[in-house]
Amino acid sequence: MLADEAIECLDNTDLPIESVREIFNDFKEEDQVVGMVAMNINRRTSVYDDTLGKSDKLITLLRELSQVNDMASRWAVAKNHHTPPDVLEKLAKDPVNLVRALAATNPGTPLSAMNTLFSDEKIVRDGLSGNSNTPEKLLKVLSMDVDKMVRMRVAENPGTSTLILKELLDDNDKDVIKAAQAKLEKI
Repeated sequence: MLADEAIECLDNTDLPIESVREIFNDFKEEDQVVGMVAMNINRRTSVYDDTLGKSDKLITLLRELSQVNDMASRWAVAKNHHTPPDVLEKLAKDPVNLVRALAATNPGTPLSAMNTLFSDEKIVRDGLSGNSNTPEKLLKVLSMDVDKMVRMRVAENPGTSTLILKELLDDNDKDVIKAAQAKLEKI
């Protein structure tokens, strides 16, 4: 099979995971094919499926994709809700900020990684501020962030407590205040 044929096959999300794995193994050095493997997995797992999440073949493939040079593939693994916590922990230390930011948004990211991510650069803090599993103590710190978008995402976060939302009503930015007000009205 040629790389172009592999890419065409990977367009099919009904392709058995074993076939996806075979293509990955055959084309590990081809970034374009590896990227399509990651895209195939993310398209088939865009809606959480407990059965697929327990698939050893899928988990093994996610682990392997997390180690490739292709940044887009690591990015796809970081945002995938089937990615195991230990892989997310590793991706939270990735040299590429977008990979870390997507690990920060993943509800499966372990607390130990979140504790590191909350002091990262703005794009990463922004991801963490919107993660519904971010602990309240980190949301409290993020609610005082210098960046208004981080504070606004804290206000919009489903896990943000009423106490933090009320404190955000005193923010110096009208958009943050509006977001906090809107969230409080829904409670």
